[in-house]
Amino acid sequence: MAPTIKEVAKIAQVSPSTVSRVISNSPRISPKTKMKVKKIMDDLGYHPNVNARNLAVNSTYSIGVVMPSSTDKALQNPFFPEVLRGIGSVARELDYSLYVSTGGNPEEQFEEVKRMVFGNRVDGVILLYSRVNDAITKFLLEKNFPFVIVGKPLHTFEDITYVDNDNIKASKELTQHLIDLGHKNIGFIGGPAEQMVTADRLKGFELSMKNSKISVPDEYKIQTEFLEYGGRKAVERLISLEDPPTGLVVTDDIVSLGVMNTLNDLGFSVPKDVSIVSFNNVYLAEIATPPLTTVDINIFKLGAKATNSLINKINSKSVEPIIIPHKIKYRNSTKSLSLRRNDN
Repeated sequence: MAPTIKEVAKIAQVSPSTVSRVISNSPRISPKTKMKVKKIMDDLGYHPNVNARNLAVNSTYSIGVVMPSSTDKALQNPFFPEVLRGIGSVARELDYSLYVSTGGNPEEQFEEVKRMVFGNRVDGVILLYSRVNDAITKFLLEKNFPFVIVGKPLHTFEDITYVDNDNIKASKELTQHLIDLGHKNIGFIGGPAEQMVTADRLKGFELSMKNSKISVPDEYKIQTEFLEYGGRKAVERLISLEDPPTGLVVTDDIVSLGVMNTLNDLGFSVPKDVSIVSFNNVYLAEIATPPLTTVDINIFKLGAKATNSLINKINSKSVEPIIIPHKIKYRNSTKSLSLRRNDN
C-alpha cells in the first residue's frame, strides 16, 4: 500500500495538518520542519494527492506561459529556453507546475489562453512578449485574471505588472559604442515591428544617433524575425545598398549570428569590414566567430522575477514593475573605423 499522510506525520512527530501545510508550502511552517517532513516523504515515497490539495485550497498550482509565436519557432532562439529555466526555478521551488502554450499563431494562442482561464487550468499567466493591440492582454485585463508581462507594455496601466530591462538606455549605450569607434553609417536590424522590445531598442538607437547629429536613412532600418534566417535576409538588403553600413546594431543574438554567417558567405569579415553589436548575451554569443559584443539582459533573472511577481499577484499581494539591470559584454565583433582603414 502507498504511504499515507498519517504515516508521514507519525514518523516526523508532527500532526497531519502540519504535513498538509508543508505540502502547500505554508509560511507558518519553519524551514527546518519543512526539510524534515519533505525528507521523510521522500524516504517513504509519499506523493500528495495534488487534485485533493488543489480543491481544498481552490488553486491549480499551475502557471500558464505564452510565447510570442509558435513554441517550435520560439524555442529555436536560446532566449526562450533560458527564460523558461528562470521561470521553472521559482515555480519548482514554490511547487507550481508550468502549462506552456503550444498555439501555432496568435489566434490559436488566444483560444488556448481562454481555455486556461475558463477551464480553471492555471492560477495566472506569464506573457513572454509585449506587442501592440494584443488580444490576449486585453482579454486577461477584462477578466481581471492575474498575469505578468516579460517586456514593457504599450500602456503602463496600474493593473499591468511587468518585468523588463531599460531597453532604450541599453540601445543608446550600444549604439554609442559604435559611434565612439568612429562609425557614422550605422544600420539597425530589429525584430517584428509590433513588439515593444523592438520599438524601445529602435528608439534608443535613434536617440543616440540624433544626439551625435548623425542622420539615418530609412533603408538602414529593418525589422525581421527573431531567428537566424531573419538576420540573413536583413543583411543581404543592407549590404546591397550603394553606401552600406560599416556598423550594425542588431536587437537579438541569433539574428546577429545569421548576419555574421551571411557576411562571411558574401566575402565580408567581422569586424574588419562590418562591426556588429547585439542584445541578450545568449550562450552562443561568446563562442561565435568572432565573439559577439552584446547586452547581457539577465534572461534567467527576467524569468525568475516574473514568476515571483505573478505568484505574489495570485496571492493578492501588491506588485510593482521590475526593471532588471543590463551590462554590455565587450568582445571582438567591433573595431575602430580608423583601425579598419589602416588595415586597408
